[in-house]
Amino acid sequence: MSIYLHDIPLPVAQDKLKQALISAGLWGRLGIENIALDEHAVGRVLAEPVWAKISSPHYHASAMDGFAIRTAETSSAGPATPVTLLYSAQTVYVDTGDPLPEWADGVIPIEQVEPVDEGDVIALDARRPRAIRIRAALTPWSHVRPVGEDIVATQLVLPEGHRLRPVDLGALAASGHASVNVARSPKVAILPTGSELVPAGHAVQPGEIIEYNSLVMAAQLQSWGARPTRYSITPDIFTAIQEKVLEAAMDHDLVLLNAGSSAGAEDFSAGVIDSLGEVLVHGVAVRPGHPVILGMLHLGKRRVPVVGVPGYPVSAALTLEIFVAGLIARWLGTAAQQPQQIKARLTRKVTSPPGDDDYLRVVVGRVGEQMLAAPLTRGAGVITSLVRADGLVVIPRGAQGLPAGEQVDVRLYRSPAELEHTIFAIGSHDIALDLLAQYLAGNDRRLVSANAGSMGGLLAIQRGEAHLAGSHLLDPETGQYNLPDIQRVLPGLPVIVVTLVGREQGLIIPKGNPKDIHTLEDLARKDVRYINRQRGAGTRVLLDYHLRQMGIDPDAISGYATEEYTHLGVAVAVASGRADCGLGIAAAAQALQLDFVHLFEERYDLILLAEHYHSELLAPLWNILGQADFRNAVAALPGYSVEHMGDLVARIGDI
Repeated sequence: MSIYLHDIPLPVAQDKLKQALISAGLWGRLGIENIALDEHAVGRVLAEPVWAKISSPHYHASAMDGFAIRTAETSSAGPATPVTLLYSAQTVYVDTGDPLPEWADGVIPIEQVEPVDEGDVIALDARRPRAIRIRAALTPWSHVRPVGEDIVATQLVLPEGHRLRPVDLGALAASGHASVNVARSPKVAILPTGSELVPAGHAVQPGEIIEYNSLVMAAQLQSWGARPTRYSITPDIFTAIQEKVLEAAMDHDLVLLNAGSSAGAEDFSAGVIDSLGEVLVHGVAVRPGHPVILGMLHLGKRRVPVVGVPGYPVSAALTLEIFVAGLIARWLGTAAQQPQQIKARLTRKVTSPPGDDDYLRVVVGRVGEQMLAAPLTRGAGVITSLVRADGLVVIPRGAQGLPAGEQVDVRLYRSPAELEHTIFAIGSHDIALDLLAQYLAGNDRRLVSANAGSMGGLLAIQRGEAHLAGSHLLDPETGQYNLPDIQRVLPGLPVIVVTLVGREQGLIIPKGNPKDIHTLEDLARKDVRYINRQRGAGTRVLLDYHLRQMGIDPDAISGYATEEYTHLGVAVAVASGRADCGLGIAAAAQALQLDFVHLFEERYDLILLAEHYHSELLAPLWNILGQADFRNAVAALPGYSVEHMGDLVARIGDI
């Protein structure tokens, strides 16, 4: 059989793996071990039900500091008809937790006891008075913890398959257990391969890639209850990979072979698996992650499953969620952990490959009455898309995407409570927003921003899909920032405009300015490659305005049609040599140690509807804009002015 298979649907791939595991006797709990009840037991899964050996409490216990009594002897007690009980004969003192005398069926708290006569004073330390007087009747078993109040001997304490929590340890100990039988934790080997990989913390050279997939995968496995082993990096040498896989399989239940991104790495993985056993699947119709390999290693009579994990970090993480999380749960004899799921509305159209199940990363937040899901960057190598993601939307194969406004099911990475404290910002990118997000995090708020350009932000406000939009749109007719476009795009709506920062715009260029670029006229030179911002971005509008003023045809600029969505994206393009220059902010140039040619001053505003401006959700934001430490942090960024930060620029519409 050829090991180079075509992509197959996800359910078919999962079934092939399942059938192979069933045939190998690996479709159930791997084993049982007895462990002591200590902090290391938390997270382990019970391999059998646990029954109480003893009751808790195992004797009738006083629930108060006071006096044990026969409640029948208090039946006539009242405010005007007190009852006197003789010490020893009718009552004895008990502390909280003391056994109740066999003859007693209640406890009267010490603070409810009176002196018998003026010469007797009953205090907290008077434990043997001559007598006590009470003025209220007690019902049987008042202020008593009876036998088995918490746990009754022989009752079920915890069921099989239960994952132990800290409080469970107390219940187990209280019911007479010092140890429990739990499922053996699966041992999983993680083998990173690739000649281009270097360990985390090492200095990197061009062409080298920091290996961090194994860190992510090990943490995933540990959170699911497995015991991961991270192996050192293996170069792209067939025999070396083969030896490492064989070594790992000897004492692990599962091998994850994580291929690097160099040419031929995936073929090495499939070839190695085929040489040591059987390739079941080579290619699964899921995005990201389609080059997944599923196989079974043959070690004599023993079988060890192996997963060839793609090298791209998002693909690697999602591959484990799709194929490994459920398998670990089955080996532990428990149900797979199911993420919470909510319904939300997509903020923009997305397209998907027609034959693949597409795992779309989204950020989620409530704006007004709508729960919204904004798609994030979809590259398989963009690990930050998973860091920022609030959840996943699975677009089934055959759908070819979803329209804007479509209601979708979101598998959450965060709790719904966190989403209710989320401020949705869509619009122009600015580094000050990242700082603002940091300060808001300390005020029980989360700022989630999507970079859609200034005009995209105004349209999001129009559709009710954002709490606020960052904008720096220059009107070519009036020379004003933002206000003319607000009146055109948001006519009649009650809009508030607040200044966030003043900032410099200019040309981001390589260190030393090797092509001697100083003005916009230089962009039309044949030896200059430009990197542009996307249509609707304020920076793009600013550029076009000045090109018209100077009579420069955009078609004469090499790279004018090549777009990036952020200032940092422009800086990266220049730093990497993809472009010789790009219009952006000074802070982005400094971030990548590039030079900057100052050209313009501009105002960057926050645009929002009046209802959000006055909302409790955004109240901490306005407080932060007035704080000296935040203003100083922004002012320290190159090319930024905070002189007008927080100024109310305009109230537009019927407010």
